[in-house]
Amino acid sequence: MGEAGYTLGEHTFTSRLIAGTGKYPSLDVQREALIESGAEMVTVALRRVDTAAPPGQNVLHHLPEGTVVLPNTAGCFTALDAVTTCQLGRELTGHGLVKLEVIGDERTLFPDTAATLEAARILVADGFTVLPYIGDDPVACQRLAEIGCAAVMPAAAPIGSGLGIRNPTNLRIILETVEVPVIVDAGVGTASDAARALELGCTAVLMNTAIAGAKDPVAMARAMKLGVQSGRLAYEAGRIPRRLYANASSPLDGLADF
Repeated sequence: MGEAGYTLGEHTFTSRLIAGTGKYPSLDVQREALIESGAEMVTVALRRVDTAAPPGQNVLHHLPEGTVVLPNTAGCFTALDAVTTCQLGRELTGHGLVKLEVIGDERTLFPDTAATLEAARILVADGFTVLPYIGDDPVACQRLAEIGCAAVMPAAAPIGSGLGIRNPTNLRIILETVEVPVIVDAGVGTASDAARALELGCTAVLMNTAIAGAKDPVAMARAMKLGVQSGRLAYEAGRIPRRLYANASSPLDGLADF
């Protein structure tokens, strides 16, 4: 149990933790935390990458060997900007796996659903493997899956909030109504949040601030790895039903009367 992987486009992953880059105290700490997390894929904001920077200052040169880079369109506020950024990402990485973000509100970083749908249609038609960041809206997730996105990535809570899963009911509905992987993106604060996402049946969880902003990012990366593994194992094992009170585990008939 817990070892089987999942596939996104041409890539197959065993680790169900997808890590972000940035916000770390240093690139060395970032690399150590990424190694400790066991993440096989890390997301990189293309608009924040200076490809001309020397190796010591370029995030792409501080990733663990063999890591799949997931370009994201953080900082894009229109469908056109997001599509153009994804095209640049494909040139940089040599593959079409991308995290699509089209922001609708600069203060909260909530996604623009209409613009995300528009960009997703263009990218899927162009052969990209699209992982769209979206709110925990079951209908929006259904539409993105129908378009042909390889997964849907609903937010558990506002980006960087650390509030955990605020609406598990919506996540359950999404899990029941789409046939593509569901990856929780945004809002995770600690290992129990990650475990809960996997216990619900989500395929994976993506996080950045929860690790990078921790007092000890390397220790938190390990905690998140274990939380994800524990949550997936619990999901596969199948929890007992919730009851108002316990049922006797053994029948009362035939017991000796003392």
